[in-house]
Amino acid sequence: MASTRVIGLDIGTTAVRAAEVEFGSGGPAATPSPTLLRAGTVPLPPGAVRDGEAVDPGVVSHALKQLWSTAGFSSKDVVIGVGNQRVVVRELDLPWMPLSQLKASLPFQVQELLPVASSDALLDYYPTGESAGPEGRQVHGMLVAAQRDTVAANVLAVEGAGLRPVMVDLNAFALLRALARGDLAQRVVAFVDIGARVTNVVIADSGSPRLVRMLPSGGQNATDAVASAMSMAQPEADALKREIGLGFAPQAGYEAAAEAVMNATRILTESVRNTFVYYASNNPGRGIEAVVLTGGGAHLAGLGQFMSSSTRLPVLLGDPLSNFRFGKHVDRAALAGAEPLVALPVGLAYGVAA
Repeated sequence: MASTRVIGLDIGTTAVRAAEVEFGSGGPAATPSPTLLRAGTVPLPPGAVRDGEAVDPGVVSHALKQLWSTAGFSSKDVVIGVGNQRVVVRELDLPWMPLSQLKASLPFQVQELLPVASSDALLDYYPTGESAGPEGRQVHGMLVAAQRDTVAANVLAVEGAGLRPVMVDLNAFALLRALARGDLAQRVVAFVDIGARVTNVVIADSGSPRLVRMLPSGGQNATDAVASAMSMAQPEADALKREIGLGFAPQAGYEAAAEAVMNATRILTESVRNTFVYYASNNPGRGIEAVVLTGGGAHLAGLGQFMSSSTRLPVLLGDPLSNFRFGKHVDRAALAGAEPLVALPVGLAYGVAA
């Protein structure tokens, strides 16, 4: 029987975020309206997490202890995510066999596809379909290979807080589960989660992933650019970035800051657009129909319009809580406008309960 209560934990560059979700006994598929029981966020000091990896596990552990104390989560079992440049995700067709056997065979089948020895990587396989052809029955899916030390650093930080990681999932797949519902589950959609230093892009066709990319930039790059242009500290630069936004006429004296935000955002947007172009070249006739933004970087004023103009696609802000009910410990008003920030922890909770 599927778990009924699951806690998804997102270890980001600037904060740790967790969400406790309750499903019915049949899991997400049988629960059209899950319940968000608890949710919380605790900020991290600069440098504690770099490119999705905990480089100071002790500091991250302390933040996690604070998060559990203030949010009052009912369990110490958590699902954590992984997603940075040290994770390889690619389409792969394999001879059909039961999924458990297929996953067990991965180290022997994919070594030549990996930049490291298979013994130094954690391997998983996400099936998306199957077919029968001249070579027999085939499974179509996506190979996921994460370098062990990338995952180990975050697991160490989680265990240091007295928590128990019961599953490690790919952030891109969590994003897909959190958002690909209703109309979005029937179309070709690009889900783009803009974190501080890592942007996850997953393009899905009818709810099934077709392309995953982890881009090494995010909202913090624009903050850094403003801090450099204006010779100011990071907190002040971040506040100024949000005040200026993107594509608006700046106040006198802030022209350099506005240009810094524009240049940094243009670099990220071009990387996203290039990902879309690559997908289109390999999937003729199944073009992307919409872009859904989540993550802290998605809140930059004017970003949606800028990305829409750049990609020539409609862009909307994702809401992973649109079909949720809320428990008595959740302040719904406090979450208003912050829904895109909980997409990853909510999607991670969906994974172990599926």
